Amino acid sequence: MSDLVPIRQALICVSDKTGLPTFAGALADLGVQIVCTTGTAAILAEAGIKVRRTEEITGFEEMAGGRVKTLHTAIHGAVLARRNIKADLEALRRHGIDPIDLVCVNLYPFEETILDENVADPEAIEQIDIGGPALLRSAAKNHQFVTVVSSPDQYERVINELRANDGVTSLDLRRDLAATAFHRTAEYDSCIGAWMTSSREGAFPSLLRLKYFRQSELRYGENPHQEAAAYIDPASAEPSVVSAQVLHGKPLSYNNIHDAAAALELIQDLDELSSGRCCAAIIKHTNPCGVGVADTSAAAFDLAYNGDPRAAYGGVLAVNGRIDKTTAQRICEGEKFLEVIVAPDFDQPALEMLGDRWKNVRLLAVGTLKASGNRQMTYKSIVGGMLVQERDASPADPAQWNHAAGPAPSAAMRANAAFVWSVVKHLKSNAVAIGRAGQLIGAGAGQVDRVSACRIAIDKAGDRIKGDPEAIAASDAFFPFTDGPQLLIEAGIRCIVHPGGSKRDQDTLDLCNEHNVTCLLTGIRHFRH
Repeated sequence: MSDLVPIRQALICVSDKTGLPTFAGALADLGVQIVCTTGTAAILAEAGIKVRRTEEITGFEEMAGGRVKTLHTAIHGAVLARRNIKADLEALRRHGIDPIDLVCVNLYPFEETILDENVADPEAIEQIDIGGPALLRSAAKNHQFVTVVSSPDQYERVINELRANDGVTSLDLRRDLAATAFHRTAEYDSCIGAWMTSSREGAFPSLLRLKYFRQSELRYGENPHQEAAAYIDPASAEPSVVSAQVLHGKPLSYNNIHDAAAALELIQDLDELSSGRCCAAIIKHTNPCGVGVADTSAAAFDLAYNGDPRAAYGGVLAVNGRIDKTTAQRICEGEKFLEVIVAPDFDQPALEMLGDRWKNVRLLAVGTLKASGNRQMTYKSIVGGMLVQERDASPADPAQWNHAAGPAPSAAMRANAAFVWSVVKHLKSNAVAIGRAGQLIGAGAGQVDRVSACRIAIDKAGDRIKGDPEAIAASDAFFPFTDGPQLLIEAGIRCIVHPGGSKRDQDTLDLCNEHNVTCLLTGIRHFRH
């Protein structure tokens, strides 16, 4: 028989009514008989579209408060009957059932319902669809003869094919739609299972299923010989690089996205810490190489870029406020070059100026830097498995730190220490950051020993440490020996911040007391691998 199958009768039962009257109206114009459940029928009746109700076919009213609508032999027989099997067709005729050639179903919004942390279990359970997945599976199984539509996104494609082919669909289309329907029911059931499991097992269920949608295929991965793609988390409500509005520039690369995500994460931390002040951060290979906090975005950018101009070249910039013309002018001055600029938004003059300065610079508007209320997990794939942990969302809180050695810190020193501590949290371990007056001036990151991290940070900072009473060093983990602190003190550091917890902490504290250097213990470690 031909791969082309005519659509004579369609069953429509949808929760999401987006585009429904237009889709159903187009089917009706093509001479298709439409069968609907009560809620869908009411919407189409308002649009003047004639339909049959499922009760007319089944002989039964909807039951159990609407839980049972389409679970009936007359419905599933009409969907599953094989048109090339004589016995199947005779059974339909014997029971007076007309075949259903198209099934349009989208499911109850269970995923959206459970995003509300306060939703009660009974409310969530009522959003578990039963008849919908059964219909999708039945229609998808019989795709040789039945067209299955599982999303409003598919309406236009289906109608265009019907119009182009005088009311018939091709096997290629039906097979594609069937595959999508099976994916949809699998995702839906996985979400329900994960929710029910998490209510018993907490944050780490025995079976982990993740749902991400492909946003784009990338030119390549970290290197040109690696293929790559970017995926988006549909459940995320946070500002994100993958969901940002790209206002200018060529497509983002794998490394652009990775670095921009790191920059955005750091700037969100600084935004919460800085009480309305302007923040700027420049990232290179996911490590902060320049960070500044000031009263204006332009001044914050100057601090960030001047912290390490050599490293900043070709980096990714993120700021916590709208980029205005003045800030854009500072960014464009001289021989600077940036790959990506991330901000909540851009003034039009700033947008034009940056676009004129660099044809390919990616300008990303991420919207308000609101914090998410949901507990967030991070996932890292390894060969043969996956590591899952809670996001390191611990804020810098100097009021809770222990003043363990040296002179008592002033309020200004505590604030600057909180700034440097926030920066070192975003450096790859082992890490040491040196800062002063709202500016990162030296960073040693990704070292296999903490002494090397100290040396690199000191070398980056240079003479800017000497004689500066505000020079502060922060280490992401404790110092196991005094060799690292000794180097920092000799370089001119006046305050050292670290978690503490070493068996030799007292040696470091004695060293700080001996040299009149303040030491603050945070009690929190920030390893970042």
